[in-house]
Amino acid sequence: MSHDNPDGTLDGTGSGRRTGRPRSLDASALRALAHPLRIEIYETLGRVGSATASGLAEQLGESSGSTSYHLRQLERHQLVREVEGKGTGRERWWQVVPGGVSVSAREHESAAGRKSARMVVRQWDRSRAALLEEFAEAAESESGVPTEWYDATSMATINVSATVEQLRALSQAFDEFSAQWIDPLRGPTRSPDERRVQVHFNAFPIPDAFLPAPETPASSPEGD
Repeated sequence: MSHDNPDGTLDGTGSGRRTGRPRSLDASALRALAHPLRIEIYETLGRVGSATASGLAEQLGESSGSTSYHLRQLERHQLVREVEGKGTGRERWWQVVPGGVSVSAREHESAAGRKSARMVVRQWDRSRAALLEEFAEAAESESGVPTEWYDATSMATINVSATVEQLRALSQAFDEFSAQWIDPLRGPTRSPDERRVQVHFNAFPIPDAFLPAPETPASSPEGD
């Protein structure tokens, strides 16, 4: 399984089959990303669209010197870039490099590479869960989430039975849906009516499905 992070959104997309496949990180880029603060910076830029080093420092409770340093390290590996035509030489605005990245522990042969991949994926998962919990708390009042936005929100967990071919077809169908409906919405906020929105899609086999089936107890002879 890989975690696809196009333009800062966090999608579990299996093997990343959609056209314009997200970039798979090599060992060097993965090591650069596998730092707690750099992961936070990368995720925050994805959520807000763009920010300065000082803005990130304020959001993350860090010094601007620290966020500036880590932004430069992410830039070296083409994970973030300066926003063209925005800011000044002293106040640079940053964004996630479009196209996204795909991280999978299975793509790395070394133990260090697999460890780095697991760290990044787990942090993405924790951040996704935290953001969802934050929304749930905010949604308890209209002042936190306006009614029209609350009514437009959809969340569902659906358990089904499928073959590997059916699971693959389901994931491919989402790729097609994403190309038609989600891809046009990528990029920075373009109008006062827009808000940043995070879309989740997960389709994966439940690990218990691969455990050996329990043995059926032998029938006792009649009369016992």
